[in-house]
Amino acid sequence: MGPQADDTVSRLGIGAVVVTHSRLDKLRQTVSRLLAEDLDHVLVFDNASDDGTAEWLATLGDRRLMVRHSARNLGGAGGFAAALREMRDRVDPDWVVVMDDDGRPAPAAIAGFRAMDRAGWDAIGAAVLHPDGRVCEMNRPYRNPFWRGPEFLRTLRGRGRHGFHLQDPCYAADAPMVEVDMASFVGLFLSRKALARAGLPDARLFVYGDDQLYTLNMRRLGLRIGFAPQIRFEHDTEARQGATGVVLSPLWKVYYMYRNALIAYRVAAGPFFWPLVPVLALKWRRKARDYGPDAGRFRRILRVAFRDGLAGRLHRSHADVLALAERDG
Repeated sequence: MGPQADDTVSRLGIGAVVVTHSRLDKLRQTVSRLLAEDLDHVLVFDNASDDGTAEWLATLGDRRLMVRHSARNLGGAGGFAAALREMRDRVDPDWVVVMDDDGRPAPAAIAGFRAMDRAGWDAIGAAVLHPDGRVCEMNRPYRNPFWRGPEFLRTLRGRGRHGFHLQDPCYAADAPMVEVDMASFVGLFLSRKALARAGLPDARLFVYGDDQLYTLNMRRLGLRIGFAPQIRFEHDTEARQGATGVVLSPLWKVYYMYRNALIAYRVAAGPFFWPLVPVLALKWRRKARDYGPDAGRFRRILRVAFRDGLAGRLHRSHADVLALAERDG
């Protein structure tokens, strides 16, 4: 008789990565929520916080908690790149879920992920909601209309982002899994295979668009990303909405938002990119109306961001960006 089969199933290893910068009140809630979940490892990447974050983290004794302190602020993109590298190199879990310090799993979300059928998926994005239950627009996944005929036609018919972003019925807890091309870094579960194939996010982006570029590139590599509406995350964001979308504050964020968006559009649109450029230029310039007395400064920062984005220029220092935003005229 041959060796007896082992009926036991090895435990799925799941790690969580949180990137934080001087938002201790938000971080306290997120870490507390994570440590209450069925996670094997929790890595907090502290981006040079100056509000007592390091001291508070030092008081926590949970053996699952790993803390990495950066001497300077690397931005969200740099933080995710460094944190994912450390998680991979130190413990190499089967899956790792990423989030900002103001994003956190709803209670029992990790148990739900363990219980779900993950076969055929390389990454899985959670449904991200505001604490009051509204869909968080900035985290709404999409199916790239430049790669998919139905989404392209809906967008051309005047539906705008509603033509390719997942709509509210997809968020019903009993809705089926949907394949997507972009998912945000709030509640995105990455498999070991995905991280090995796609590598790390581009740290040079600093903030904004790093998740969009990363997941679009995953799809170009043939990796499959699913949207799982039954897995819920909360995003306790305080971003302000204007008539034309999110209003960024402080103003230096405008540079990164639009430079990185152009770079992502180049990946998403492919041969349609250059015809799209004047449309984007007009659309984004109109956003100045939401900035009131800072409208002129917004337009000036946008011009620089647009030039750098078209050139694929990613080496402007953060100090230069801060100086650009602070200049008058």
